[in-house]
Amino acid sequence: MSNVSDGYPKQDNKMSDEEIKNLALQNYKEQSVKKSNFPTEIIDLPSKGFFYPEGSVLASGKIEMKYMTAREEDILTSQNLIQKGIVLDKLFQALIISPINYNDLLIGDKNAIMIAARILGYGKDYEVEISDPTAKGEKQKVTINLTEIVPDEYDFDSLTPNQNEFEITLPNSNRQLTFQLMTHGLDNKIKEEIKGQLKQAKATGIDRELTTRLKNTILSVDGNRERQYINNFVDNELFAGDSRFLRESMKSKGPDMDMTFIFTSNSTGESQVMDIPMDVSFFWPRV
Repeated sequence: MSNVSDGYPKQDNKMSDEEIKNLALQNYKEQSVKKSNFPTEIIDLPSKGFFYPEGSVLASGKIEMKYMTAREEDILTSQNLIQKGIVLDKLFQALIISPINYNDLLIGDKNAIMIAARILGYGKDYEVEISDPTAKGEKQKVTINLTEIVPDEYDFDSLTPNQNEFEITLPNSNRQLTFQLMTHGLDNKIKEEIKGQLKQAKATGIDRELTTRLKNTILSVDGNRERQYINNFVDNELFAGDSRFLRESMKSKGPDMDMTFIFTSNSTGESQVMDIPMDVSFFWPRV
């Protein structure tokens, strides 16, 4: 169980030295920002902190973030971080004041942090060009108000607090599974495993990303939590229909932001709900 007191982990917390160091630096940054009276905002997380261990800073369902400065823009323009694919994570970590363990963040909560970071950096208006789905070949510039992005409706009542674990019954095989929601740390672990499989994938022509993700998110099969048993189940016993049901369940169980908006065509006057496009101008606005 991950417990934090005054921003630092208790002795029973199994954290790496690097994570403890990062928490200490985060706590130092929090105190420095408060002493300087730098403007900050409290951000509500779509999970409401429900799935984090009791005692975790994240269990409050809120985090404190500071406004972006030119110093954080240095991060955004760092070609080294961009090439490594970690530039946004470095940005978010620089903006978060609360002494959290960043690896514990649920993906849906990271989306809320992303929206907040954009607003705190460049304001609520996000200008983007969209292909009009009602008028073929036409494009339209729209301005999306990012403050109107709110969490999806979510039913917390039937779930156990302070526990990232969900039970389902597969429709075809009737097998009983438990799984966990994706966190930043787990997602990075999976990406490293997939990277390690590249040589084999090139030789066989088979990409095992789907099964690798399932093996890491499934916690038990029919009550058995042995990793070897779970891996064998995914490789040899999981029906395709059950696999699809499982993936859909994993997606629906995670609290997240409603990343859609209402598009109204200037040409036809028709309106429809669309996904908010995330192009480079989201964090690199055109000036």
